[in-house]
Amino acid sequence: MKLFILKFLALLMFIGMSSASASDDAAATEKSSAHKEETYQTKPMSEMMSGFIQSTGIYAFINPNPNELNAHGEKISDFHKSGGRIIMILITFLLFWLAIAKGFEPLLLLPIGFGGLLANIPIAGIGGHDGFLGIIYQMGLSNQLFPILIFMGVGAMTDFGPLLSNPKTALLGGAAQFGIFGTLVGAVALSEYTTIFDFTLQQASAISIIGGADGPTSIFIATNLAPELLGAIAVASYSYMAMVPIIQPPIMKALTTNTERRIKMTTLRHVSRLEKLVFPILVLVLAILILPESTPLIGAFMFGNFLKETGVVDRLSDTMQNALINIVTIFLGLAVGSKLAADQFLVPDTMAILLLGIVAFSVGTAAGVIMAKIMNLFPGHKINPLIGSAGVSAVPMAARVSNKVGMEYDRSNMLLMHAMGPNVAGVIGSAVAAGVMMSLFK
Repeated sequence: MKLFILKFLALLMFIGMSSASASDDAAATEKSSAHKEETYQTKPMSEMMSGFIQSTGIYAFINPNPNELNAHGEKISDFHKSGGRIIMILITFLLFWLAIAKGFEPLLLLPIGFGGLLANIPIAGIGGHDGFLGIIYQMGLSNQLFPILIFMGVGAMTDFGPLLSNPKTALLGGAAQFGIFGTLVGAVALSEYTTIFDFTLQQASAISIIGGADGPTSIFIATNLAPELLGAIAVASYSYMAMVPIIQPPIMKALTTNTERRIKMTTLRHVSRLEKLVFPILVLVLAILILPESTPLIGAFMFGNFLKETGVVDRLSDTMQNALINIVTIFLGLAVGSKLAADQFLVPDTMAILLLGIVAFSVGTAAGVIMAKIMNLFPGHKINPLIGSAGVSAVPMAARVSNKVGMEYDRSNMLLMHAMGPNVAGVIGSAVAAGVMMSLFK
């Protein structure tokens, strides 16, 4: 009898729960139906066409949204939403032309230009925080990942042989760093003697690295010292790296004579495999002991080079030299291009940074050439002053430009390998300069 009663009570409970569940489902269905009826309402064709027209880019350029916000949550001016965007789109077309028609560093200019084009498309918000360009920027540029990976790949492609066979060319890489200090002085002077600009000493230090024409290092130091200027500094650095074939030759020719441009250089000695293995470890140890702040960049650079020189991990070295650096270059170019949005580029601070950058880059180029001319006053093997311009950190663009200008005056004068000496020295020098500045403000 007890068993029967228990079964009966269990049956009643099951029926009650099923009824309650059915009631809840019915209520949810009714609520969903009501919501659908409230959300989806029929509209006349004229209203639908009007909504479509207002969602077009043409309408957005002519009648910009007064409430549109930029990536920082600030309102954008009407100029930046209309005419400014058109100007920036035309600038990206200019970058395409320079890369495709003139062959000026297409690996940099094409991703940067296309990123700038996407960032200036209205309504879509591609360059915003939640747009895919914004996501790329956050995942690799603002946290320093892309610059470190680039240094790793560059290290794997670098041969320290020319520098080790003729160590005095390292002085040319050091001389070219005068551009960094020139930018620092210029940024401080602008803040001191004008009312338009107000750069702090940390911001001026971050801006100054542009003078070394080293995009990854500029991003690295800006992230640490002046994250608010990261976009402008990144754009300026990579723009001038890509403009090396335009900026450097007139300066090189103005500071040298025909005789100096025809100086032929010979390899002084063979560099052994052991030297190439010891050198990256030695440089890293010195950085650890003297300037630990620079070791993220120098460490990645020497790691890539060390794997290459060991000769036992060709697969890893090949990946760094090709697949890894190519993938990172794509993402890095798009992320830098995202900062070509009109509201971020067409502002006084960015214009000042670009102006300081071109002056500093010119000073760095000139300093390297002049240092080579000074070194030729002393006894010893003569140095072609054209390779002094390769002391800036634009690897290997600056070395290629030195070789190209030299061959204009003597087709048999191959300067590329000799120019790689000061070129790689410039990479190390700019990383050291960045470490010094970061350590001063720690």
